[in-house]
Amino acid sequence: MTARQDRIAALKQIAKERILILDGSWGVMIQKRGLDEADYRGERFAGHRLELKGNNDLLCITRPDIIGDLHDQYYAAGADISETNTFSATTIAQAEYECGEAVYDINFQGAKIARERADAWSAKEPGKPRFVAGSIGPLPKMLSMSSDVNDPGARLVTFDEVYQAYREQMIALHDGGVDMYLIETITDTLNCKAAIKAILDLEDEGYEPLPIWISGTITDRSGRTLSGQTVEAFWNSVKHAKPFAIGLNCALGADLMRPHIAELARVADTLVSAYPNAGLPNAMGEYDEQPHQTGHQLHEWAEQGLVNILGGCCGTTPDHIRHVAEAVAGLTPRQPPERPRAMRLAGLEPFELA
Repeated sequence: MTARQDRIAALKQIAKERILILDGSWGVMIQKRGLDEADYRGERFAGHRLELKGNNDLLCITRPDIIGDLHDQYYAAGADISETNTFSATTIAQAEYECGEAVYDINFQGAKIARERADAWSAKEPGKPRFVAGSIGPLPKMLSMSSDVNDPGARLVTFDEVYQAYREQMIALHDGGVDMYLIETITDTLNCKAAIKAILDLEDEGYEPLPIWISGTITDRSGRTLSGQTVEAFWNSVKHAKPFAIGLNCALGADLMRPHIAELARVADTLVSAYPNAGLPNAMGEYDEQPHQTGHQLHEWAEQGLVNILGGCCGTTPDHIRHVAEAVAGLTPRQPPERPRAMRLAGLEPFELA
């Protein structure tokens, strides 16, 4: 086996033994650095015609020192898995900044930085190997929903365009050395299915197979994704990918996310992940939930056998992740259920024919 396949085998074995810990928010930690336009431009983009501040993925190229340091902070806090800083690194998302030509380099460098830091921590602490998840975020354009309230069939993008954008990102992440693909913060299941197809096609073309981790977003108290699906319908729509893990992240804090994670734990025959926000944002858009509060809530989830992987999303810091890791240490990971064979389909609601 290759070194990467050895790591993947180790990851799957560890997941049977304990709850894995993912890192926390990247946006909040980058904001704390107080970066200016020059940090985002570096030498490569010095003459770029648009303002680039806020395009955090570019920092993989222009400030790799900052990205490497953030990986170190999360690994030091107890994370087993850290994500690449590539959440918006697709041609479609980067078009806003006219940085589409940099997409391969952003993803490759993001994966390379994370790989170097993970390997350094694994060498330093052989009993706790570290892993890298290639972050594949949502797009600003959706396949499932109209872009024009007066025309239900209107779309700003085609399936083939979404597929190609994800494919380009995944090739670079793969080349850079990630251990798994993390399709995250999914608001549109059809966009997600385009990403899944890109991964499966790359495997058919001879790329080394990597675990697929899928994380959707329940946008509000309705219990549905933005494109309208319930948790179980979402699972039915993506389970053909045989993902390493399925989960939820973003939009909600732990208290509001819990019933949806419980439902996912009931129906999914694979690992379940959760990385909620640090509560809901306050009137100033900031997150007030303290690390010990997050740790306490996720301890309950773990104690009740709901989860296999835990981390944090918006508003969470290395201190939040440290408290979560300490809170679930020694607790038994969830055992995926064996459900009776049946034909399970989905529109907005699930459909089962036994």
